[in-house]
Amino acid sequence: MSLIDSHAHLDDQRFDEDREEVIKRAKENGLSNIINIGHDMQSSRSSVQLAEKYPFIFAAVGVHPHDAKDVPNDYLKQLEELSRHDKVLAIGEIGLDYYYDMSPREVQKKVFLEQLNLAKELNMPVIVHLRDAYGDFLEIMRKERLEPTTGVMHCFSGSSEVAKECLDMGFYISFAGPITFKNAPKVREAASQVPLNKLLVETDCPYLTPVPYRGKRNEPAYVQYTAEQLATVKEISIEELSSAVTDNTKKLFGNKNGGVSFEG
Repeated sequence: MSLIDSHAHLDDQRFDEDREEVIKRAKENGLSNIINIGHDMQSSRSSVQLAEKYPFIFAAVGVHPHDAKDVPNDYLKQLEELSRHDKVLAIGEIGLDYYYDMSPREVQKKVFLEQLNLAKELNMPVIVHLRDAYGDFLEIMRKERLEPTTGVMHCFSGSSEVAKECLDMGFYISFAGPITFKNAPKVREAASQVPLNKLLVETDCPYLTPVPYRGKRNEPAYVQYTAEQLATVKEISIEELSSAVTDNTKKLFGNKNGGVSFEG
């Protein structure tokens, strides 16, 4: 059994003291690959640097809605240049977050839309962060449609109805540690309705640590607990679930330059 952590932030400062050990544990616990995700220009560059250092780590580059207010004037040009790297597989994480409102909503929408259009120009998938902004997100996506590219709803926390709308627009749905929480029946219900061929798993480390390590720093090795809970929800074996989500991740992110090798 092997898994791909489809969304990690290993460049985060909380890994500064033991990053090498964390990455080693990931391999020892059966992870074949990790996709490290940018949230601003600095972390996007750091993600590329990590991908250059470790054969089994890949990168995504993008600006999170929290950081939308701080983008430099040439950020799209910078993202385009970074995206040319062979190991950059997606534009992300991008999206809308009205829970914290750390950037003005109109700015969030502008930066989200600009990055969506960049992804379409580059024929790259997107990684979407969404919180408390489903109405504006669905309005934007109904107009913008991703074809011929696609994307993933990262750390999905919405309802079954929202999941269906996202699936209808071509998105994959990724689940993280919260699916293991006792107070997350809505997340498990949504997961039960997502077809097996549209599921991904992730840690979003160092955040959202799954049970039994909830309350501690998250790391890629813990993605197995999310996968085990997802297998239980889908009423299939962990082996079947692992094979499916690994194949899905490769299908979503593996088309760059005629095909990406995830062996590392």
